[in-house]
Amino acid sequence: MAGFCVVTMVRQWQRVSAYGLAREGDTVLLVQIGRSSHGDLGKWMPPGGTIEHGEHPAETVVREFAETTGLQVRVDGLLDVGSDHRELAGGLDFHGVFMLYAVTVLGGDLRPQPDGIMVEPSWHPAAELDSIAMLDAVRDVLRSAVKK
Repeated sequence: MAGFCVVTMVRQWQRVSAYGLAREGDTVLLVQIGRSSHGDLGKWMPPGGTIEHGEHPAETVVREFAETTGLQVRVDGLLDVGSDHRELAGGLDFHGVFMLYAVTVLGGDLRPQPDGIMVEPSWHPAAELDSIAMLDAVRDVLRSAVKK
């Protein structure tokens, strides 16, 4: 009797990133995802991104703010840590771990990211976070952070 073996390949992707929460009165700064191969196009999130090898998460926030918004910021402290575990297109098992830091805007001119990955940096009323298209895990952390 011949046997057979079923082999499955689980594709996993873990991403560690850091974001900054900039506030101006009762508003928060968000950027819109301009390009995405993972179904997140058009969703909003705080400025930030992937932590590069050897980079401190606070340094990531400063670098990413400059790249995605044109603004210079100071990191004031860690607000929260979140986790986003979901299946992406093509069966990719994604797990994103992200830190959210409070930041103060020091200067710069607000503009979209030149390469179009993140677009439309703009201030949004914190009270309207529930009506803005964004990832649930990001919304949960933002909701908690704006209450602090």
